[in-house]
Amino acid sequence: MIRTFAAGDGPGIAAAWTAAAPADPIGYDRLRDLVLLDRNFDPAGLWIAEEDGDIVGAAYAVRRLIAADGADLEPGSGWIPFFFVHPDHRRRGLGRELLTKAMDWLRDQGRTEVFFSSYTPNYFLPGLDVVRYPAALALTEQLGFRTQYQAVAMDRGLVGYAIPDDVRERIRTLEADGYRFGTPTGDELTELIAIARSEFNPDWARAIREAVVAGMPLDRIVAAYAPDRTVLGWAMHGTYEGVLDRFGPFGVLPASRGTGLGKVLLHLTLQRMVGLGAHSAWFLWTGEQSAAGQLYLKTGFTITRKFSILRASLVPADRKD
Repeated sequence: MIRTFAAGDGPGIAAAWTAAAPADPIGYDRLRDLVLLDRNFDPAGLWIAEEDGDIVGAAYAVRRLIAADGADLEPGSGWIPFFFVHPDHRRRGLGRELLTKAMDWLRDQGRTEVFFSSYTPNYFLPGLDVVRYPAALALTEQLGFRTQYQAVAMDRGLVGYAIPDDVRERIRTLEADGYRFGTPTGDELTELIAIARSEFNPDWARAIREAVVAGMPLDRIVAAYAPDRTVLGWAMHGTYEGVLDRFGPFGVLPASRGTGLGKVLLHLTLQRMVGLGAHSAWFLWTGEQSAAGQLYLKTGFTITRKFSILRASLVPADRKD
């Protein structure tokens, strides 16, 4: 039976998900927080495959009910953050039926395009790991999804880490020129969040604000200040779900790039992470060839996973111009 979400399904979804993707397991509490309590959650978009009272698969479609920034509800766009089928119930067409139901529901909501799985604020993975899930790639391609761009996840071990001598020298030079690095005050957060929103990504601004309100210590953030005390950039960790080892967000204003500020902020944050007992630093999403991606690689991060961000049109072929 294919149906939509009903109260009581959560633990069964988490259990079936973990059986379907044991390398990317999920507990019920995390599923609840990121899906069921998401501000855009609509139970009509969460499709369930059930057999003999057991949940054996699911596909989740979501569209914006609350704008990510300003008043823009992105009325043409929808997202599918996840879909799966329990391994004991595959090769019966359940994955295709679930994914088709999710896409049809988004189409019925007036959406003209759907992305897998770059939904913010609550995504699990930035896209499809095509190496780990080749069957999922084949199915999405059959249903019209195509790769829009790729992202990489990176990790760096912190055992034995110390700030390199050249970075220490750069810090001394910048400080002698009047630059300052340190933890922002509560008042200074307003400027930092405004910069994150206007110069980088509105979701970063949301993440910083919500993390602080939820109790994240401010010393998880290292900011760079110009001689006139304006914020030029920042780096942080522990922002998402309170995970100590998770690095980011991280940004330097365009006009201040090439000065070494980004490198300094990255290393100062890694030093703080080590001081708090972190054994590694990791993040889920950057472009391998981007300036940030290249900085991470030069700092000792290694690529651990690659993701394809997929898009499909929801406009029937006979209705396209």
